[in-house]
Amino acid sequence: MQLYYFPNTIAVAVAIALEEAGLEYEHVRVDFKDAAQTQPPYLDINPKGRVPSLVVDGQILTETGAILDYIAAMSPAADLAPSDPLEAAHMRAVMYYLASTMHINHAHKMRGHRWATQQSSFDDMAAKVPETMRQSATYVEEHCLRGTFVLGARISVADAYVFAICNWLEGDGVPIAEFPKIAAFWDAMTARASVKAVQDKGLLRL
Repeated sequence: MQLYYFPNTIAVAVAIALEEAGLEYEHVRVDFKDAAQTQPPYLDINPKGRVPSLVVDGQILTETGAILDYIAAMSPAADLAPSDPLEAAHMRAVMYYLASTMHINHAHKMRGHRWATQQSSFDDMAAKVPETMRQSATYVEEHCLRGTFVLGARISVADAYVFAICNWLEGDGVPIAEFPKIAAFWDAMTARASVKAVQDKGLLRL
């Protein structure tokens, strides 16, 4: 497997899940500084021009939640997704919220061109990021974490997703220390061997 990434992007979630699953992978950097994600040959891999992309036996997987579901399905011994339908629905609801709302809130800081054309619009969107990310952090605190992790005491692929996005909070003007459950989650995740391995490989900077 080849994981296409740029450091501290949402691709971190996939890397952590791969480590948790014990699956071997090659990490391939897509240099955002040179806008490599918008140019061939990367567009031949992912025409959306985004990371992560996971290449598995020549087949290309995109979208973080879908890749995380694949990893969980391919590593049942790691127990990264619950068999109980209600718990599974909660896990996926968290991932869908992160993809549809919290990630978008963060993207308004640097990716305003996706939604507008005027610099004044970019500035307005960026100025609102601390407010919207705080709202999202509050939602994660009150409705997503059912204990130390999304599913309580056990880890799932959703926790890798939450961790990757919570890594952006401080930079978005939202101190993690103001959210006790997120702070406890953060401490538990940074102590895990999977997160340390992703750091050592250069995909994650804390």
